[in-house]
Amino acid sequence: MPYGTTRRPSDDRDRRPPPRRAAGPRPLAGTGALLRLALRRDRVLIPAWVLALGLTVASMGSAFEALYGTAAARAALAGSMNANGSMRALYGPVFGDSLGGLIAWRMAGFGAVLAAVMSLLIVVRHTREEEETGRQELLSAAMVGRRAPLTAALLTALLADAVLAALIAAGLAASGRPTTGSLALGLAIGCTGVLFAGLAAIAAQLTESARMAKGLTGAVLGLAFALRAAGDAATADSSSPLTWVSPIGWSEHLRPYAGERWWVLLLFAAATAPAVCASYALTARRDLGMSFLPARPGPAAAPRSLAGPFGLAWRLQRTTLAGWSAGFLCAGGIFGGIAKGAADLVGGSQQTREIFERMGGQQGLTDAFLATMAGLLGMVASLYATGAVLRLRGEETGDRAEPVLAGAVGRLRWAAGHLVIAYAGTAVVLACGGLALGVSYGLSVGDLGGQLGPVLAAALAQVPAVWTLTGVAVLVFGLLPKATPAVWAVVGGCLALGWLGPSLRFPQWAMNLSPYGQLPKLPGAEATAAPFVWLLALSALFAAAGLAGFRRRDIG
Repeated sequence: MPYGTTRRPSDDRDRRPPPRRAAGPRPLAGTGALLRLALRRDRVLIPAWVLALGLTVASMGSAFEALYGTAAARAALAGSMNANGSMRALYGPVFGDSLGGLIAWRMAGFGAVLAAVMSLLIVVRHTREEEETGRQELLSAAMVGRRAPLTAALLTALLADAVLAALIAAGLAASGRPTTGSLALGLAIGCTGVLFAGLAAIAAQLTESARMAKGLTGAVLGLAFALRAAGDAATADSSSPLTWVSPIGWSEHLRPYAGERWWVLLLFAAATAPAVCASYALTARRDLGMSFLPARPGPAAAPRSLAGPFGLAWRLQRTTLAGWSAGFLCAGGIFGGIAKGAADLVGGSQQTREIFERMGGQQGLTDAFLATMAGLLGMVASLYATGAVLRLRGEETGDRAEPVLAGAVGRLRWAAGHLVIAYAGTAVVLACGGLALGVSYGLSVGDLGGQLGPVLAAALAQVPAVWTLTGVAVLVFGLLPKATPAVWAVVGGCLALGWLGPSLRFPQWAMNLSPYGQLPKLPGAEATAAPFVWLLALSALFAAAGLAGFRRRDIG
């Protein structure tokens, strides 16, 4: 600086390097807090799922011991099951005739499906649903990393599946089953849940709503079950390629209590790791609240069909109805194709005949199998109906009902729009399943005209039972809105009674607790109008009481 020049105070500041930008939170910052929040929110949901499924599997040993107490009886059951493609499609092959082998045969696939459902519900609830409701945006405004919500959701599902696997293994080992086989069965069920947690995480990045994420993951689960059923129906030793490409089939291939194949666990690891990595890669490439499969922009002017609550309800639920109808078409076609083998029992096992008769009636074995399939379609259709009714609660808690009800729309009129979809959609879904079942079976036996009508009627005969559970959902929504998750427990209990009760010889009074236990076993059995009338009346009574309660209670 020249002599005599005055130094400005700002000169030093001008020479300073520009200030650094404040770094954002680390990618996993806040994971622990979000994990604790998720566990607190699911403090009822997760224990209910884990205890119900874990104790059911653990109690199977005593049930089979009472029914098949001798080695000869168990060997006869295993032989008859493996000799029949229709029964293998339902439950899978029997790899060991010990009590543990029968438990694995009965619960490996069924438990894997339920663990997958539990995991997908947990992951979607704490990822896409949080974004959809706007809660995640509030949390992300704090010191929460970009990957923390997904990590917390996956850890929550992992903990639930780990506790489930440990409970199954410990319960079976405590009841006297071999420790190695008990651990293998627990891991088979738990690892399936972890895999579908990863698949649900991918679906949460791809779709724009929680319902679409659940539907997409559920479709993958349904496809896996169908592939497993088709593969087991084709081969008695579960060697079909269709079984090997299904994660539900991997739980069978682990073979608990029958020379465990521990290397099958590598298949779960090889599928889970890429799924989790893909979900992290996708979440890093999208904005909060956005998706890779966004909804198409609507027309500039709304059609006249959206002028009323029914049009709005149809717009919201039509995709779900189409997906369920397509799924029932596929399931009906598969099971109709294998129904012809129901009467081809090698050795004519009495145990197999009794299971068929308890599930499908005392008519011929083929009719009993068709009745069993029709009943299974009816039980699964209750899941669609319940979800369609509880969409009302979702619209209410998501603050989307109030703007509609603030206009010239009454509460009952708004609710009726969704209930029409739920009740009528049930009939559509069952008609699709019954139509595919009847066509497939009729073509396989060369008697399409004679078989289509009775089989379709058998599927539609399940409608009153499904509507009864639909009425229960409306009742709880109207009178006890905060208890709506309990409706799924009621539906799950009816599914368990229908799926496990016949083979475990539950008492008749227990079977009658389900509305499906009141229906005649069609086709083949005699049908009277009384049970249908009583169930329809009960459904109407439940729905009327629920709507009356909804009309008087507060919204939200």
